[in-house]
Amino acid sequence: MKENLKPLIEIQDLDMKMLRLVRIRRERKKELKQIEDLRKDLHDQLKEKEVEVEKLTKEIAALEQKISEVAEKLKGLEERQGQIKKIEEFNALTQEMTGAERERIAIEQKVSDLVDQKNMEQELLEKIRDSLQTSEASSLALEKEIQSGISLINEEGSQLKETRDAMAVNADADTLHIYERLLRNKKDRVIVPIENRTCSGCHIALTAQHENIVRKGENIVFCEHCSRIHYWQEAEELEGTVVSTKRRRRRVAST
Repeated sequence: MKENLKPLIEIQDLDMKMLRLVRIRRERKKELKQIEDLRKDLHDQLKEKEVEVEKLTKEIAALEQKISEVAEKLKGLEERQGQIKKIEEFNALTQEMTGAERERIAIEQKVSDLVDQKNMEQELLEKIRDSLQTSEASSLALEKEIQSGISLINEEGSQLKETRDAMAVNADADTLHIYERLLRNKKDRVIVPIENRTCSGCHIALTAQHENIVRKGENIVFCEHCSRIHYWQEAEELEGTVVSTKRRRRRVAST
């Protein structure tokens, strides 16, 4: 059974590399999405501000037209006033002219306020436009870099999968099926050595009986806590591995 696990451990190393590439590619695609969202947000802000400025422009134009109409009305009242002989009619026209003048002043004040608001909105519009241009220039370069990185990841992943598929042909089919089912569930190493009577996957202590069964290597042995497959790795086999490094550190710490 130990011999059946050896090719799967090598396959597992390739699978871990591919999983790492998948995570990196996912992060890179997330970065692309963030860039796209930022650009879309700036475009939406630009469009919204352009609509707002256009609306203010139309309001100002309509009020300026109203001012012209009131001015024409005042001019007509003045001409009529000069032709009137009766004091009552003169006073009535004077009162009407006063009201029209107040209306003109009120409209002019509103126009002034709207012009100030429009100028402020136009300044914001220009800032958004500049920000969008700067963002697009920088984001295009960044997007190109990210896309290039994703292409390299895809290429490396394809090479790893090709090697992995070739190795899988020589692996025990039943054991490979069990391994792949565990891998789909955990998305992490599922064939792990026992280290100091502890599962190096979930790091929970195991019984001496469990360790002895794994040492014999006659059958597939699953961790009773995390369901990973256990195997026994001799000290000389561990040399230079991650497990070996951990053990040396532990021995140094204990001394």
